[in-house]
Amino acid sequence: MTDGRKIVATNRRASHDYFLEDRYEAGLVLTGTEIKSIRAGKVSLQHAYVSPRSGELWLIDAHIAPYEHGHRLNHEPKRPRKLLLHRRQINRLTGKVTTRGYTIIPTLLYLREGRAKVEIALARGKRQYDKRQAIAKRDSDRQVARALSDRSRRGERGASRR
Repeated sequence: MTDGRKIVATNRRASHDYFLEDRYEAGLVLTGTEIKSIRAGKVSLQHAYVSPRSGELWLIDAHIAPYEHGHRLNHEPKRPRKLLLHRRQINRLTGKVTTRGYTIIPTLLYLREGRAKVEIALARGKRQYDKRQAIAKRDSDRQVARALSDRSRRGERGASRR
C-alpha cells in the first residue's frame, strides 16, 4: 500500500510496448459483483485499452473475473466499463488520440478509500528497435548493479578477516 491505495492489478507490458506520457486517475462505473471481484484481486489489464465513444471514455477488454459467490445476475467478464473523468480531461485525451496517433492504456487498477480507480496513461507505441534498446539498457544496468554488489560483498568479507 502506498499513499492510501491498495494496488490490485498492474499492466506490466504497458511500459514495454509504449512510451507513457501523461497519466490520469479515473473512476470506474461498476456493478456489485465486479467490485467484489476487484477486492478479491481477480483482475487482468493485460490486453485492455481505453476508447472514446460519444464524448465518453470506455475501458475495453479489461478482464474482471465473475464473482465466485455470485448468482445468475453475475457480470460479463470483458464488458466495456465507463470511466469517470472531468470533461476537460476527456476532451484533452480524445483530441490527442484522434489527431496525433496516441492511444490510451490502463497501467494500474487500485482501491482508494474503498473505491476502484484506474490509472490511465496517454501512450505512443514503441518501434521494435526502441524495445531492443530498452532491453539492452536494462540488461547493462542489471550487470552494473550485480558487479557493484559483488564488489561491496567482497569488501565486507575482507574487512571482517582483519
